[in-house]
Amino acid sequence: MDIFDRLKAARAGQWNRYVDHDFVRQMGEGTLSEAAFRTYLVQDYLFLIQFARAWALAAYKSRLPADIRAAQAGLAAILDETELHLRLCARWGLTEADIQAAPEHQATVAYTRYVLDCGAAGDLLELHVALAPCVIGYAEIGRTLAQRIGDLSQHPYREWIGEYAGEGYQAVAANARKHLDELAARSMTEQRFVELAGIFGQASSLEADFWQMGLDGAA
Repeated sequence: MDIFDRLKAARAGQWNRYVDHDFVRQMGEGTLSEAAFRTYLVQDYLFLIQFARAWALAAYKSRLPADIRAAQAGLAAILDETELHLRLCARWGLTEADIQAAPEHQATVAYTRYVLDCGAAGDLLELHVALAPCVIGYAEIGRTLAQRIGDLSQHPYREWIGEYAGEGYQAVAANARKHLDELAARSMTEQRFVELAGIFGQASSLEADFWQMGLDGAA
């Protein structure tokens, strides 16, 4: 069991509330309203801007070239994700300028600033633990939905699911998971695991709140 599996097991309730949220279920069933998805997508674009800053902070916090390269790869993956958001939002006539001008929702601010604070106040391991529910969790969600649905060709959210279930993003998540395990092997003690599990659980809860923001925005 690697550090990621240990963290999930330690905070199973918070993790399951995130990966099995109503938003995720409705997306998989194809019943998620377009309004909910649009609200989520705009906010997720703003979210990714702040997460790009978190990956830049990870590079700053790094002392080894391998850690800096991992941060560089994470930052590149985040910027690639924004292209999906822009492409999907363009269908509703939303330009990049429109999306960037949208106000950040409270859920967006709460989650992104929590991660940035973990990075600013803590060390590299703490920052990567805070990032893990998003980076690795989206791969798990995408893969699970794709396996459950099977043929995505007629699914209304095929592009989003296909993006995170695809080989490219699955590789990003696998590398992030491997790097997290390497960081833990260097600096984690069993006593410290309790603190890290708390960070992981809080980040997972904030992810669930982010899904809920999408549903509430369409109400």
